[in-house]
Amino acid sequence: MLHLKELSKDFAGNPLFAGISWHLKKGERVALVGENGAGKSTLMKIIAGLAEPSSGEIQFARGARAAYLPQDGIVTSGCLLFHEARSAFGELLAMEEELHALGQQLELLPHDAPEHDQMLERYGELQEQFRHRGGYTMEAEIGTVLKGLGFAQDDWYRDCGEFSGGWQMRIALARLLLQRPDVLLLDEPTNHLDIEARNWLEEYLCSYPGSVILVSHDRFFMDQVCSRIAEVWNHTIADYHCSYSRYLVQREERVSALREAKRIQDEDVAKTEDFIRRFRYQANKASLVQSRIKQLEKVERIVIPPERKRIRFHFPDAPKSGKIVMELKGLTKSYGSHTVLNRIDLTVEKGERVALVGHNGAGKSTLMSVLAGAEFQGGERVLGHNLIMDYFAQDQADVLDFSHSAWDELYADAPYEMVPKLRDILGAFLFTGDDIHKKVGVLSGGERNRLALAKMLLRPSNLLLMDEPTNHLDLFSKEVLLDALRDFDGTLVFVSHDRYFVNGLATRIVEVEGGRVESYYGDYEYYLSKKELSGSGSEKSVAVAAGTSASAGPTAPAPLPVMEKEDRKRGREEEKQRKREDEKRQKRMGEIEKEIARTESEVARLEAEMGQPGFFDDLERGAAAGERHALLNEQLEKLYEEWESLSG
Repeated sequence: MLHLKELSKDFAGNPLFAGISWHLKKGERVALVGENGAGKSTLMKIIAGLAEPSSGEIQFARGARAAYLPQDGIVTSGCLLFHEARSAFGELLAMEEELHALGQQLELLPHDAPEHDQMLERYGELQEQFRHRGGYTMEAEIGTVLKGLGFAQDDWYRDCGEFSGGWQMRIALARLLLQRPDVLLLDEPTNHLDIEARNWLEEYLCSYPGSVILVSHDRFFMDQVCSRIAEVWNHTIADYHCSYSRYLVQREERVSALREAKRIQDEDVAKTEDFIRRFRYQANKASLVQSRIKQLEKVERIVIPPERKRIRFHFPDAPKSGKIVMELKGLTKSYGSHTVLNRIDLTVEKGERVALVGHNGAGKSTLMSVLAGAEFQGGERVLGHNLIMDYFAQDQADVLDFSHSAWDELYADAPYEMVPKLRDILGAFLFTGDDIHKKVGVLSGGERNRLALAKMLLRPSNLLLMDEPTNHLDLFSKEVLLDALRDFDGTLVFVSHDRYFVNGLATRIVEVEGGRVESYYGDYEYYLSKKELSGSGSEKSVAVAAGTSASAGPTAPAPLPVMEKEDRKRGREEEKQRKREDEKRQKRMGEIEKEIARTESEVARLEAEMGQPGFFDDLERGAAAGERHALLNEQLEKLYEEWESLSG
């Protein structure tokens, strides 16, 4: 599918990678990994034809094409979302127009006209190509992709310009997936996706018929999607035919072996150099010295790049708090007429690590802001004994003072006794040397996030509220933050779309959905298993069973009641009603699927008849067949629309 031959890329004389030879087979799903600045995005741009290599060449299989999704910067406006997605089918839309034009011409053209047979043959060939390439199902496919990426059906007819930056990237991703290139190049595709959309994208990519190369900071996503890891390191590519988790083990083994080989080589070189130095001026050893010099010149030196610096830090020891850290009783939060949290009850106990989950817009960040002290319309927010809270908001990095240097930003908030430790804190977050004097405004997204996290080390607290702390952090930084939060001896409530991070940290999952909250006492895998067992997730979870997860820690406390009896009764009745409606919907979908199959069969039969020589000799029969064909396709379109609306 794709072959890189002796590919090199230099920037200002510094090699990014040199002499890369690498092959990608059809259907392979490869994660491109490496440190920041190693050249991952540059390599993808070269493959996509958006950048030129310094030397070497790229060979694609005949007719194969690649398409690239950058990390950000794509903005679309001036057309409806559905039409923008539909534009991905450029060739099919052109074929559709040609079919329509040919159909109109055939209706008007006498059957004995010289060009009639040729035009009819072209119509039949084009129609077969259109069907084979999914022309009659493209609108259903558009609906599937848009729904999977989190767009509601009401969004389909909104102007693309109305969507924010994160949703703009989803639009670009939808369009790219619908194009179905032979080589799909994705640079951080999960950056702007919630957990549900990430789960859907995983399934989609796992069944994608072409090849996929992706860069991601989502470890869970790579483990699920990719069976091959290509590491850009030391100016070349090293392949590991395994999952990302297994790659980490194999890479450490490889680097250890490389270090040992370099140690042995350095010893041999040192001995040879010592021999040359000792006997260089002795005539009777001249031939031996020259031999050693030539031997030394032939040695291909093993070069190991310095190991990247990693964040290493610990949160301050948490002051003692009461058993109940915070409690929400019948709390309601609304924005105008829209109720986001409806009479919810939630108790957070000392030592818990609570992850808030739910789709975008469900109210996770709203709940987090209420826990942090935002206003609400009804109910109570009860603080526990000796509560000392610190809040990391979703846009925390954006509220830093951009005119400050990194040092000034910490100094402005630091207690007097912490000032001598500021350099150590900045160093722990990789701000060393002159970096501490960089203005916040010129820092990257990851650097700002690290600086915002560093500010949380200035004062001890016993409750951390963290909304998307992993945004813009690379895999190594996420791992260190995960370790630091595991060691934190206070209480934690957090939101993250990184499932590996959630699963490795949470002792309790709180699902925010439909204005309600529901607790699952265990890690993320336990939550998923309970959701699968309960279908709609209406039944309450119980304490996590022993052995559910190695990272779950000690047995979780028994779940707290989250609904009164009347609420439970109403919930059961609503659940029964939902099940009845779901059964009715499934039954109707089955009927529609049968009707679609029957209609498609009739269309195929009619097209076979229309393709027979001399069929259009009888003008009336030809006209009737054309009308029947158009009617059947119209019925098919309506059936697909109804099926799509029911599946939503």
